[in-house]
Amino acid sequence: MKTLQWLDENLEKYALIFLSSFTVIIIFTQVIMRYVFGNSLSWSEEIARYAFIWMIYIGVSYGVKENKHLNVDAFAMLFKKKGKIILKMVSTIFFLLFALVIGVYGFDIVAKITRESAALQLPMGWVYAAPAIGMVLTTIRLIQKLSGQVKELKNIKRTDNYDDVREGAI
Repeated sequence: MKTLQWLDENLEKYALIFLSSFTVIIIFTQVIMRYVFGNSLSWSEEIARYAFIWMIYIGVSYGVKENKHLNVDAFAMLFKKKGKIILKMVSTIFFLLFALVIGVYGFDIVAKITRESAALQLPMGWVYAAPAIGMVLTTIRLIQKLSGQVKELKNIKRTDNYDDVREGAI
């Protein structure tokens, strides 16, 4: 159980730290090889590009987990707390549907890819798996977020009823 909790709290964060560090090291090595030794690595740009692709899709999941995605709140400002939560839930559901569609089609594409990368001879399925796996992680985070929003909505209903009783409205 502790392992699952640790993964829930840290999976994307450590994957992003590793991929970022790996990319910086590879690109730095390429610069040193090119300008100091006058010889370049044929595979460095390719692997850095693939690591960057993975960072993007894992970063989407991390953004959902940390609630860091941009949003426009001009319309939401028209509503009170309950309306804002419902609007957030609708937004989360649409994002969830998008992530599910991209995940399903992503795995379908991965199953059909048979070629290899030019420099590394790496199966391109590994590269094309990034959107699919990233969207599966995003789906998990969106379900967690939606669950929290439902709890928040239930708590508001309870407090509203309690406030009505205190004010003598019921």
